[in-house]
Amino acid sequence: MEQHLICLDLDGTLLTDEKTISPKTKATVQQAIKDGHIVIISTGRPHRASINYYHELGLTTPMVNFNGALIHHPLDHKWDAIHSPLPLRKAKEIVHMAKETGVKNILAEVKDHVHLHYHDEEMMKIFDTNEHPVTIGPLTSHLTTDPTSILIQPKEGDIEKVQEIRQELDKHAEAIDHRRWGAPWHVIEIVRSGLNKAVGVHKIAHYYHIPRERIIAFGDEDNDFEMIDYAGTGVAMGNAIDGLKSIADEVISTNQEDGIADFLDEYLYRNKTMK
Repeated sequence: MEQHLICLDLDGTLLTDEKTISPKTKATVQQAIKDGHIVIISTGRPHRASINYYHELGLTTPMVNFNGALIHHPLDHKWDAIHSPLPLRKAKEIVHMAKETGVKNILAEVKDHVHLHYHDEEMMKIFDTNEHPVTIGPLTSHLTTDPTSILIQPKEGDIEKVQEIRQELDKHAEAIDHRRWGAPWHVIEIVRSGLNKAVGVHKIAHYYHIPRERIIAFGDEDNDFEMIDYAGTGVAMGNAIDGLKSIADEVISTNQEDGIADFLDEYLYRNKTMK
């Protein structure tokens, strides 16, 4: 059997709009695992907000979190994990800029420790902080460790502010990479320069000795560009942004229509001769 590495983004890709894995997609992914393929989660989410899906699929593989800023193995702490946080000084420069620009909130994450600039129950719920440490208060004084990522939440509906902040962030391009979440949040996520999902996928593919041409990656947003471009078969969901569709090898049905399941069933089992 030709073993493939199957890389799954979560939101808008593996997950439905209700943030669940459909029974059909779950069954197909688990069948691929049984048949010897390597399945991983590659997400912008932190570990704490993706581990439940990891367990639901029955994965025993490494995982890519924070768009490549954390590459680790949830079940094997001896695995050669990589954590690449932002330098604290640069992080505080960005926090200061965001405050001066005027935003709704700023969030910094040190792996699973969340730092919120302003108290916000809705944001705490979104970022799944119930069972994890949360520090609330000015990040310029409370943040004392290099953060894995920073998220800037503009005021609701202020799309122009999003562009203004991103233009300011471009001035720090030597040190950071930044991307915008899709609707309805429009949150700007910042990680260390040079990090993306493809960095994590490359490391994991090397670990399993899987060549690039046997990597299948699924995504829908601008944080999936590098991974989709890197994979031997880059797959954009039907609900993906136009830019991602334009570089993908395949465009499939949406996350609401079991796009992943239908594609894997066709690609792995109908069109391929298993050797």
